[in-house]
Amino acid sequence: MRVVTFARATLVVGGAALAIAACGSTSTTSTSSSSSAATPTVTVASFNRDFTAMSELRSLAAKGKGLVAAILPDTVSSARYTEFDAPFLTKAFQLAGLKPSQYIVENAQGSDATELSMAQSAISRGASVVIFDPLDSGVGVEIEKYAAQHGVRVINYDRLTLGSSPSDYYVSFNNVRVGQLIGQGFVACVAAWHVTHPNVLVMRGAPTDNNATLFAEGYDSVIDPYFKSGKWTLVGTPPGTWTPSVALTEFQQMYTAHRNINAVVTPNDENAAPIIAYLQSLHIPPRTIPFTGQDATLQGLQNILAGYQCGTVYKPIYEEAQAAVALALYLRAGKTPPASLLNGTTHDPVSGNNIPSVLLTPEWVTTANMASTVIADNFVPASQLCAGSYAAACKAAGINA
Repeated sequence: MRVVTFARATLVVGGAALAIAACGSTSTTSTSSSSSAATPTVTVASFNRDFTAMSELRSLAAKGKGLVAAILPDTVSSARYTEFDAPFLTKAFQLAGLKPSQYIVENAQGSDATELSMAQSAISRGASVVIFDPLDSGVGVEIEKYAAQHGVRVINYDRLTLGSSPSDYYVSFNNVRVGQLIGQGFVACVAAWHVTHPNVLVMRGAPTDNNATLFAEGYDSVIDPYFKSGKWTLVGTPPGTWTPSVALTEFQQMYTAHRNINAVVTPNDENAAPIIAYLQSLHIPPRTIPFTGQDATLQGLQNILAGYQCGTVYKPIYEEAQAAVALALYLRAGKTPPASLLNGTTHDPVSGNNIPSVLLTPEWVTTANMASTVIADNFVPASQLCAGSYAAACKAAGINA
């Protein structure tokens, strides 16, 4: 994978638009009574855990031409792509009325060449819209150029390609807000776990991923004042990665040199998990060294229950998948996506373009709200979460397995 460092992108979102994107919101699909009465309209609040908005888009799906390809990046940086994105995208396509021959959902397995090849293959098979999560902006630009040459519309999914075409679209969560939640959760946890004289290691995601830059922008904005005031000491900031084994190596190198590290900002659950396991092997007790995370993985949630992780940022991926499919159906049918769906823009500092975006709302999850969020959404089955030694902690958190 090539390493490219980009400037930070800026998200611009209306506060009211974010407020209606809350998890579990009810469907607000409607149909205009004007000459476009046959074209359904969805908003960012339309996407619920029951996928009811998708069936209301069947008439739109019937009008479209060509297949829709959804290409996911890998199976290493997060388990979400296999466990959630792929099945949710498939479910959304099916409930919208597309036949199996009219959509593709596949994974590039961490290869730039494979991701580009998959996009090219889909276009040669008649794709009119490509939804893809770029492994990095280098391959993202190649895919977008190829799509533009063949008159194919592109939706950046979860991560934005820096250097994007002005005709592109972007579907994701508010990634600066994700970082802010990590920072705020970390601050609260340092206090709750009574960490005196915090010596903080700040870790980051891969430098090739614009989302990692946005996450860091968010949590840096929260925690930097603590370093500047002298209340906390910044021990180090490793290069960054989305590969858990590399994250562990980065941590071990820093921990060997600085045994006084007693608080760690980690950008996702996958990176935090092997580091927490390493510290457990050293018999570090619970509620001693705060860790953060995101993606609400099974391991991350269990680490929260066990007192080794402060919390995790939960992103209801079923909303993101439905939003991407809905947007694709408008483009496939040659319709202008409604303003009620495109609730924000994302500024690309490389191209200078403002990319029309669907930006959804993340949530910080701890033991206090685990039952009402990830469990209520069946994002993680309670029977799995509460197995074995986690049963008592689940009961204390109000989770019934």
